[in-house]
Parts: sequence; C-alpha cells; structure tokens
Amino acid sequence: MKNIRILLTTCLMACLSVFAVAQTVAPVKWAYKTVKVNDSVAELQFTATIEPNWHLYAQKKGEGQIEMPLVFNFTKSPKYERIGKVAEPAPQSDYDDLLDAHSNFYTKQVTFKQRVKVKDDVPFTVQGKLEGQACIEGRCTPIEEKFSFDIKDFHPAVTAQEKDVYLNSEPEPRPGEELETTKESAAELAPAAEEPAAKPEEEESLLMYFLGAVLGGLVGLLMPCVFPMIPMTVSYFSKDGNTGKRNAMLYGFFIILIFVIFGLVLSLIFGADLGNVLSTHWIPNILFAVIFFIFALSLLGYFEITLPSSWVNGSAKRQNAGSVAGIFFMALTLVLVSFSCTLPIAGAVALNAAGGSFLKPVIGMLGFSLGIAVPFTLFALFPNMLKKLPKSGGWMNTLKVVLAFVELAFALKFINVPDQTYHWRILDREVYLSLWIVLFSLLGFYLLGKIKFPHDDDYPVQKSWFRFLLSVAVFSFVVYMIPGLFGAPLKAISGWLPPMTTQDFDISNIVRTESGSGGATASTYQWTEEPMYADKLEIPFGIKGYFDYDQALRVAKKEGKPVFLDFTGHGCTNCRNVENAVWIDPEVRRIFADEVIVCTMYADDKVIPLPDNEKGKLTDANGDPITMLGAKNRYIEQTKYHENSQPCYFVVDPDGNVLSGPTYYERDKDKYIAFLRKGIDAFKGNRE
Repeated sequence: MKNIRILLTTCLMACLSVFAVAQTVAPVKWAYKTVKVNDSVAELQFTATIEPNWHLYAQKKGEGQIEMPLVFNFTKSPKYERIGKVAEPAPQSDYDDLLDAHSNFYTKQVTFKQRVKVKDDVPFTVQGKLEGQACIEGRCTPIEEKFSFDIKDFHPAVTAQEKDVYLNSEPEPRPGEELETTKESAAELAPAAEEPAAKPEEEESLLMYFLGAVLGGLVGLLMPCVFPMIPMTVSYFSKDGNTGKRNAMLYGFFIILIFVIFGLVLSLIFGADLGNVLSTHWIPNILFAVIFFIFALSLLGYFEITLPSSWVNGSAKRQNAGSVAGIFFMALTLVLVSFSCTLPIAGAVALNAAGGSFLKPVIGMLGFSLGIAVPFTLFALFPNMLKKLPKSGGWMNTLKVVLAFVELAFALKFINVPDQTYHWRILDREVYLSLWIVLFSLLGFYLLGKIKFPHDDDYPVQKSWFRFLLSVAVFSFVVYMIPGLFGAPLKAISGWLPPMTTQDFDISNIVRTESGSGGATASTYQWTEEPMYADKLEIPFGIKGYFDYDQALRVAKKEGKPVFLDFTGHGCTNCRNVENAVWIDPEVRRIFADEVIVCTMYADDKVIPLPDNEKGKLTDANGDPITMLGAKNRYIEQTKYHENSQPCYFVVDPDGNVLSGPTYYERDKDKYIAFLRKGIDAFKGNRE
C-alpha cells in the first residue's frame, strides 16, 4: 500500500511538473534560411511563425506605441557586409482609444529579409540576436533569440552590376542600433499570401494624416510670401480665356507634382521605418527638435530661411521657355519663393510622416500641395471669388507667430522621446508642463498685443474679436495645465506629456498621507532596507517597493510579510492599463503599504547592470552570463515561475513559494483585491 502511495505521489508530481513547464509561453517560432541571389550576394530570411491569437510587433513602431519593436542586431565580421537594412512587409495596425496610440504588428507568419555582400569564399556564419515583443489579449512576452546563417559556396568576385548595388547600399549601423527596412518594396519582399489587408484603423490614421496635411497647405497659402501672389497669378491666367484656364489647371498640377516628388524623395531616403529610428535613438530626435526650434525662430521673424537667389532667378528666367515648360517653371518659382514661409509647415508635415508607411511622406506632400494648389486653380477658373478674399495685412504675421509657438511646443515633444529612453531626466513632467505653460502664456499675451515681434505692426488688437477669443482659448488651456504641476492627470493631453512616474511633486499623495484619508497609502510604508536601483526605477502612484527579487524576499523575512511580485516592462501597455485601473484604488494601495512587500521587476530593462558581485552568477538559456537586471528578472520569471509574459502577478512567501497567482490582465478592482487577499490569507494560515 505504501509503495502505491509513493507511486501515485510520484506520478502526480510529474504531471504537475509537466503542467508548470507548459505554462512557459513560446508564441513565436523562428526559422532561418539562406538564399543565394548570385555568386557574391546572399539573402538571409527570418521566418516567424506566430501562435494563434498572438501578434508580434513590427520593426516599424506606430505613433504613440510603447511596446517594444522588433530589433535585429548583427555581429560584425570582415567576411560580409550588409546591403541595406532588414526589410519587412507592411504590418497590420491597431488603434488603442485609451492610450491614443497605434501599434504595428504581424499575425500568423511573416518573413523578414536581409541581403549581405559576401567578402570571403571560405564558408562562415552570419550571427546575431533578435529582440522584440509578442502579445496576446491581456499580456505580453519578450522575444529574444540568437540567429545563425551558414554562408557557403559563394565567390566574392565583384561584377559591375554588384558593385553598383553595393555602392548604393546603406551603411552598417553601430552595434546595438535598431535596424531599418531596406528600400525594396514590401510587395517584392513578402509572399502575396502574407500581405495583410489594411485595417480600418490604419486607413483612418492615414486619412486623418492626409486631411491634416491639406490643412497645413491651406495655412501655408495664408503665409505673407504666398497669399499676396494669388491676385497676380490669377490675373495672369484669366486674361487668356479658355487657354488661360487650361494653363491655370496645369499650374496647379505642377505645384502638386513638385511637392509629391519631394515627398517621394523623402520616402526613398528614409524608407518606411523612419519612426523606428525616432523611437530608439537620440540623434534624430535632437536633430528634429533643433530643426523645429529654427523653424519657430524663422516664423517669429528673427531671420528668414531662404534658398540661393540663383535658384529662384534661374527658375524665373525659364518661365517663358514654351507653354507647358514655362508654366512648370512658374509653379517651381512659386515653390522656391514661398520656401521661407512654407518650409516650417511642410517640414512639420514631413517629420510627422515618421512611423508611417513608405508612401506616408508622399501622401503628406500630396495633401499639403493640394491645400496650396487647388485654391490657386479655383481662383483662376472663377476670378470673381477673389472679391471674397480678405486683404493682406498684419493678420498673416499673427498666423506665423501662432505657428511658431506651436512648433516650439512640438520641439519639446522630440526631446522628450530620448529623455525617457535614455533616463536623462531633463524633461520631467513638471518641467515639460512648465515650459508649455510659459510658451502658451506668451502666446496669449502676444494675441492681446502685449508682446511684439520683428514683423508685427500696430495691429488694432481691441477691434479684432477673433484674436480676443483666441487669446481666451489659449489662456484657458494654460489654466487647465497648471494643476498638472501638482499631479493632476490632465487626461486630455496625457499622450503628449512625460509619464506620471517622472512627476516629483504630487500633492494628492501628500494630502492623503498627511490627512490619513482613505486609509493608509503606499507612502506610509517605511523602508527596512534602501531599495536597490531606486535611482533609476519607480513604481507609479508613489507606491513604495523594491526592484530586486532577492532583496524583496530578504525584507519579507524580516517583516514577516508575503511578497507581491509584479513582472512588468517599460514597454508594456497592458501593465499601464492595470496600474491605471486598479493600483490607483485606495484599498489596493493600502494593501501594498501594510500587508505585502511590493517587488516590481522590469523584464525588458536593458540599461541597468547588475552589481559586480552578481554578474555571471546566472546564465540564460543560451549559456551566456547574465549581467543586466532585465535579464535576471526574465530568468527568475521563466525558471522559477514558468512564465514569460507581462503583466504577470504573484503573491509568494519569503522563500518564493507561490501563494496565489498568476494573475495577468485583470482590471476588475474587486477580483484583483480577491487575488491579493487569497495570497495574504494563505500566508497567514501557513504561519499559524
């Protein structure tokens, strides 16, 4: 009988072990294939097979997306050189109303391609590592895998055609730099069966971008260097009857053509993945911030951005070079002459194409040019409409100044991206808000006539009802932002601001702590040990806790409490949703403060190193030593708790044994509290 019990117990433990291992999620399987293009060029194909209902995030990051994009890092070798960048087919897109963000991802199966120039006829391998994130409804898991391609039977002799391909390729990125797509079209790189249809959210996003670009063109039309040219141009075409109307239509068409060619050049230079660079590297963000700052100073009238006069004069001389050619150069002259006024607006449209498809800059320039060209054409076809136009005057410079302040606000947005990514902490939330409050306050005073800029005249402010109402709107916006300095969420503009975790002063937490209202909060907890990594990591809503697993267990033993494990990530959207829906609740914060030791473990952190005495103690699945905090957290989640997705929550005892959980994407406050209470009660029961 005893042997039977032992046998049954052994079988039960084996089944539980299998079940536990099965909890580890492996939603993406990778296959690698080397395709011979010619004797000296190989194409490396990365094929991802994605589990049903899961989605793998693309290299190209959507606007506002915080999930980790896919990154390919290649090990440098003198035996090969990359041609272009890792190419990916057009991703699917989804829009999150809560976060006001678009996400780009793939489902089912997708193939990425990278061409390399073989420089050695001796067989070798191309190696590297890919990193990214896959998600299913309610939770996400990091993707990390080493790749290796066998390169053999190639000959590095360079033909004239291959040399041309090589000379026109992109340079090798720095180690660790996120790679971008090649200039080959997605249709050529992906099988037809894999090409996803555009989703309604993606189409709506492009439509809104297009309409915004059209609005930008209409604003550009009102600039001082464009608007006065309308009557002169219309009179030129209207004097020739039907021929003049035909020429006016050609004139409008050539304006559109010139801008669309400019957009096409942007697409060819930057490709479809400019947004990926913007999301990961500080250089383009700072560069664009400087560009917007220069644009703003130009619009304020401190200097003008002009093209060489020889370009304008050369184009003007060719206006009489034949009917069609002359009209083309008339259109080109308008574009060149209006450069100083329209470039800040056209530049803003072009830069906001970042993160879109290959055609997004083209769509942007098409919309912008339509906003300028269509009114010119309509006025030429129907000259009587000119009588309804307002006269040129100081209002045009007012428009320029308003746009200047808007561009200064946008410049801060570009600085904010690397500030968060690289932990600079220059633009914390209250600093960012302070700058916006000052900028829009100055704009309000300008609209009231209290501030003048170089090109302003003595405009009768008191007679302009529109300026007065606009100043009221601007000051109302300023008043709305002021409570944000003290911790107000400002939900209407939260997507444009740094996260709440960068807020140093939150008066709501102070009031709750001092008054004791709503019960104890996170701030009532007193440290037993100073938490490691607290100089770089924070827990939202002022909740106090630890960031190192071993330290949290050690503190829990000293205090006689269970540990709440929070496996999270910097780029975890669902983690933020749970925190905003549940953790903000006073009862949840009271439990965190009084009844558990909170341990927040960032599984995707790649910046924070482990202490020297911990480096190399653990090794990952590939046998490499673990030296970073994020890698250690992933190792603990996968090996100890057989999970690898975020968010993922456990309540464990001071020895790390599970008391309740796992719980994933749970936004119901009562269910979440029940999960916490179950673990706490189990801990108390075990102690009794």
